[in-house]
Amino acid sequence: MARNRRGRGAERTRTVVAPAGLPGGSYQPLKAADLTRIVEAAKEVLERTGIQVMESPCRETFRAAGCRIDAEANRVYIGHELVEEALKTAAREVLLAGRRPQHDLLLGGQRVYMGTGGQAVKILDLDGKVRETRLSDNYDIGRLCDTLEHIHFYMRPVVPRDLANEQIDINQFYACLSATEKHVMANAYLPEKVAEQRALGEMLAGGGESFDARPLMSYSACWTVSPLRYAMETVEILDQIVAHKMPVVISSAPQAGATSPAALAGTLVQITAEQLSGIVYVNLLNPGHPLIMGCVPAQADLRSGAFVGGSAEFALLNAACAQIAQYLEVPIYNSSGISDSKVPDAQAGAEKGITGLAAALAGSNYIHHSAGFLESLLTVAYEQYVIDNDVNGEIMRMLKGIEVTEQSLSLDVIDEVCKGPGHFLGHPQTLSLMNSEYLYPSLLNRDSRDDWEMKGARDIREAARDQARKVLAEHWPEVIPENLDAEIRRRFDILLPRQSMRPAA
Repeated sequence: MARNRRGRGAERTRTVVAPAGLPGGSYQPLKAADLTRIVEAAKEVLERTGIQVMESPCRETFRAAGCRIDAEANRVYIGHELVEEALKTAAREVLLAGRRPQHDLLLGGQRVYMGTGGQAVKILDLDGKVRETRLSDNYDIGRLCDTLEHIHFYMRPVVPRDLANEQIDINQFYACLSATEKHVMANAYLPEKVAEQRALGEMLAGGGESFDARPLMSYSACWTVSPLRYAMETVEILDQIVAHKMPVVISSAPQAGATSPAALAGTLVQITAEQLSGIVYVNLLNPGHPLIMGCVPAQADLRSGAFVGGSAEFALLNAACAQIAQYLEVPIYNSSGISDSKVPDAQAGAEKGITGLAAALAGSNYIHHSAGFLESLLTVAYEQYVIDNDVNGEIMRMLKGIEVTEQSLSLDVIDEVCKGPGHFLGHPQTLSLMNSEYLYPSLLNRDSRDDWEMKGARDIREAARDQARKVLAEHWPEVIPENLDAEIRRRFDILLPRQSMRPAA
């Protein structure tokens, strides 16, 4: 069987129809006046209610900046002025680099990128059985996503349940970075491991200056526990990420009706307050740090209290957060595609399409969870990545919109076809536009019923499994040269066997 062992310098093809980074912003669930009211209300929350911060260097940083501290209640109160000062120094754009520039993400404004998300603990394998996740899944899903054009970045998708906590940090980054040339985001479980992760990044980038100029890895830090409480163990990790000058998302994930108000506007006020406190804190530590506002608002099903990620309310909240970030002029990471379905079915398709389209049309920058997820963030499925790649492509095509020019108005074409013997299908304009105006999905089936039946009458899930199997059998990217890989293995305790990253002889 032929093996795809692409080297780092090999050329990759990309359609021009729906490229990464297209601008959104046409969908605006909040009016301009609503944005002002929500942001001002969030500032009032920080002054009136404050943030719970336990005794720590973090709290002393706020104290030194002039914040009022209630030591008995462990609350920090942040004034309007400090918020405004932080917003003046906050990064307006953040570069998350790929191994080559064609995979770069320049977050900010209304530029849209869609990719994977993280922290699944179960995987629906290609044999149809659910099992616990393991380190090798991060590598295998990565090389699958390396071939999927409309998955623009690779956020570490699964928790390696086969590793101890102290083994995860370096190994999860290594498994992902060795699988794809796309930008990789993950996290750290232990603050002392951040230095190791930075060292790995420098080795791959060719030195510290090269890494700073083009950071090929970044972090998500879930540093709050809603409502309005800092997770101090994660704050310690955040401190190390900032000290090592690594791009970082500060992620808040309240659930409307459970850990934030049932009123959707109230949830937006709370999550904005949490985010503003983090923007203040990080900019006190390092003004202008490459920081990304991280909003993953969801909801609880008020009938049962269960987490919900595939609803219209989820779509509305995440789209609104994109507007808030644009109002604050900071980059944003938020979410789509968190289906509550257990398998890749019609429910999953509907939920992913609704939430993905809303976030993209609103101009979210880094839309994670857009590929692979099922069962309300608990499970990923190999075939779901393949299906979601086509869904993301259709969404990105909608962002591109319709070009209206004298030529595209087609007055002469209409006149020629209507008065002549020809037809539009054979017209030169049609031939010239068929590969630039139209996106052709790789998986969504457009055959006639007769042709579909002749080819085996496979449904989309079967077709996606076949594509995933083919990629996993044939695509073995050589992202890390063998000599550099050997050097990495000498320095770090890398647990993914090198032989598992090569095709069988």
